[in-house]
Amino acid sequence: MGSNWKEVELESITHEVTVGFVGSMTHEYVDDGVPFLRSKNITEFRVNWDDIRYISDEFHKRISKSKLQPGDVAIVRTGKPGVACVIPDTWPEANCSDVVIVRVDKAVLNEHFFCYFMNSNASHHVNAHLVGAVQQHFNVGAAKALKVPLPSINEQSKIVNVLKTLDDKIELNRQINETLEQMAQALFKSWFVDFDPVIDNALDAGNPIPEALEACAEQRKQLKASASNGKAEIPILPDDIRALFPSEFEFTEELGYYPKDWVSRQIKEIANVIKGKSYKSSELLESKTALVTLKSFKRGGGYRLDGLKEYTGKYKPEQEVFAGDLVIAYTDVTQAADVIGKPALVISDPSYQHLVISLDVAVVRPSEDSYKYYLSGLAQTDDFQYHTLSHTTGTTVLHLSKNAVPEYRFALPSRELVTVYVNKVKPIFDSIDLSIGENRTLLKMRNTLLPKLISGELQIPDAEKLVAETLN
Repeated sequence: MGSNWKEVELESITHEVTVGFVGSMTHEYVDDGVPFLRSKNITEFRVNWDDIRYISDEFHKRISKSKLQPGDVAIVRTGKPGVACVIPDTWPEANCSDVVIVRVDKAVLNEHFFCYFMNSNASHHVNAHLVGAVQQHFNVGAAKALKVPLPSINEQSKIVNVLKTLDDKIELNRQINETLEQMAQALFKSWFVDFDPVIDNALDAGNPIPEALEACAEQRKQLKASASNGKAEIPILPDDIRALFPSEFEFTEELGYYPKDWVSRQIKEIANVIKGKSYKSSELLESKTALVTLKSFKRGGGYRLDGLKEYTGKYKPEQEVFAGDLVIAYTDVTQAADVIGKPALVISDPSYQHLVISLDVAVVRPSEDSYKYYLSGLAQTDDFQYHTLSHTTGTTVLHLSKNAVPEYRFALPSRELVTVYVNKVKPIFDSIDLSIGENRTLLKMRNTLLPKLISGELQIPDAEKLVAETLN
């Protein structure tokens, strides 16, 4: 600890240390309302939005004692006790359950400094004060008694600035990646779901627009009119790309209206769908092989880097997955079916030599590599999600029918058009991969500096120099 630092009990440098609402929430959740944090929503340094729940304004007022304020430090009580994050300023209203709430005295304790301390140097105290036989938890009394190192408020701010420089860059990269993913899916939707270029071609050629697509055609007319008046911008496709789209539609009972000459196909006709490996808890031991599990899926789709389980058992070669492979969740334990049928593209992890899909996951391997990004976009469409939900059974645990994904039928465009689409979105996903790699470097740097700064072992100027070298 720094030579001029002292240790004080947390209770003496806070305005309040309390606990979030404790009680049954079975009938209290609503579709939209006040954000309601549970332990699973609190990760190191940030709120996890993947499984956020909401409560009504009325219930929020009724349990006002557990109301969260911007700048509060929320600490996990059960699950991963001691993990903490700061409630962001963008949350004027929020509430919580089963969370220790710490409202610091900002004149003497920087809330971010305390959060960094909790996530790096407080584990010994937390583990020594866990209570409960069935499910251990970190209680308010133990939190109040926590001994916190207390440099001057100015020195705390300097330490926070060093660490937040890294965290802010990590968060910016994460937000950019989300935007890039949305861009790729927006292009897929425009070309292969809304058929915007086909509608444009049909309008220009004077060909009839099916009744089911008349509203889309009217929107395209209005958008083009606004663009011609300088009131809007629409992407202009080069003539060679636009020529790859037909100018007419055709109809089948199975697919409804779709572009002429596109071919009705099932996923199994262009890809193999392979289920993962069942495993025993005794096989989840330290290993250079890891399982891609349900926890590897974000709510609503996308890949989570922290969902792997180390695994020592056997598996078939076809159950091993690699960076860029398309995987789909075949099981779900969420009440809202937020995971089942959702796709993700696997991201490599240098910590492991092999990644293997678990029984709850399937990998979709197309016969041609160019179809991978197309199938990823297809799996994110509303129609695919409706299809998978209609083939789901179970109550507490949901299961997707084995044939649900292989038998999904869609209209496949020409190989040339798929290639053009892949050429446009592959650089987007390459940028995402580079950004993820950069975040790994930044996280490693932060995790190295954090305990040394919080303990006073490392001087601030030296840390600032290391951060600058990393970012440049």
